[in-house]
Amino acid sequence: MKHIQIVLAISLLLGCNKMTEDKQAFPLQGAWTLRHVEYPTGSENYYSADGDGTFCHIYDRDSMLYECRVTTSPSGLIIMPTAKCVVTLIDKGGGDFLYLENGDPHPLTICNDTTIMIQSNGALYTWIRADNIYKEWGAEISNIITKEIGKDNDYEANHYVLSAKERQQEKTIQGFGFFSIFIILVAMIAAHIAVINRKAKRQLQWQLQQIQEVQENRPQSVKQAVATVENHFFVSDEYVSLQKRMADGQLLKEKDWDNVEQLLKRVYPGFTSQLRGLHRMSELEYQVCLLIKLRIPPKDIANVLARDVSTISTVRSRLYKKVFGQKGGTKEWDDFILSMGV
Repeated sequence: MKHIQIVLAISLLLGCNKMTEDKQAFPLQGAWTLRHVEYPTGSENYYSADGDGTFCHIYDRDSMLYECRVTTSPSGLIIMPTAKCVVTLIDKGGGDFLYLENGDPHPLTICNDTTIMIQSNGALYTWIRADNIYKEWGAEISNIITKEIGKDNDYEANHYVLSAKERQQEKTIQGFGFFSIFIILVAMIAAHIAVINRKAKRQLQWQLQQIQEVQENRPQSVKQAVATVENHFFVSDEYVSLQKRMADGQLLKEKDWDNVEQLLKRVYPGFTSQLRGLHRMSELEYQVCLLIKLRIPPKDIANVLARDVSTISTVRSRLYKKVFGQKGGTKEWDDFILSMGV
C-alpha cells in the first residue's frame, strides 16, 4: 500500500511539473498586430495583413505593453504612440488565459502559436504575431512610446516615420565609421613603426660614422701598434691551435665560443661591443662575424657551424643589407668586419 502511495505521489508531482511547464510554454513577448475585431452588434472590422492603419502591441517579457497605431509604407513604418500598460497573464488551462491590462481583466484565448483573441468591452479582438516588426523596430518603437508618454502634451497626435532606407544608411555609415577608425589605427601604427625605424637607422648611421672617424683619426703610432699585436696574435700557438680545430671541422661548444670572444677582446678590445650595437643579430649571425674577424675561411666557417657554404654567404650579404640599407656582396661585409676595432 505504501508503495502505491509513493508511486501516486511521484506521478502527481510530475503532473504538476508538466502543468507548470505548459503554463510557461506560450510567451507574449514580441510584436502583435490587430487583424480582426468582432463587435457585440455583429459588425466586424478587418485590417490588412501588412498592418495598414492597424494597432500594434509590443510586449516586453510578458509584463509591459507598448501600444501604437501603425501604417506600413514603401520606405518603412509610420507609428503613432497610444498607450503603455503593465500586463499580467494568468493561465486558466486549456489554452484560456486571464489577461490583466493595468489590472483590468480580459479573457485571452490562444488559437495557435501566431494567433490570439482578447475579449474587451464585449468585442473580440484577433491579434497576429508580427516577428518582422519586432525584430526590426521593436526596441525603437518601445523607446518612442516611453518618451512620448512622459510628456504633458497629447502624444496620440505625434507621428514617427521609421525609415528602412534610413536604417540601412545608418548601418552603412556606422560600418564605414568602424572601417575608417580601423584604417586610422593601422595608419597610426604604421607611422609609429616608421618613426622607430627612422630613429634606429639614424642611430646606426651615427655608430658607423663614429667607427669610421675613430679609424681615420687614429695616430700612425697606434695603427702600427695594433698591426704588431695582430701579427703576433695570428702566429701564436693559441690561434694556430684554434685554426687547426676549425679546419678539421670540429664543432665549438659554448665554452669554446667564450674563449673566442676573449681572444678577440685581447686584440680588438672594442670589436664585440661595436658588433652588438650594429644590429640585432641572431646567434648564427654573431658567430659568423666572430669567425670572419679571426680570418677563418667561409668553407671552415660552414663546417664549424654545421651549415652549407651557401648559407654562410647568404648570412653575410643579408647582414650587409640590414646594416647599410642596400644590397652588398659577401666581400663588402667581410671587409667591413675586418676594418672594425682596428
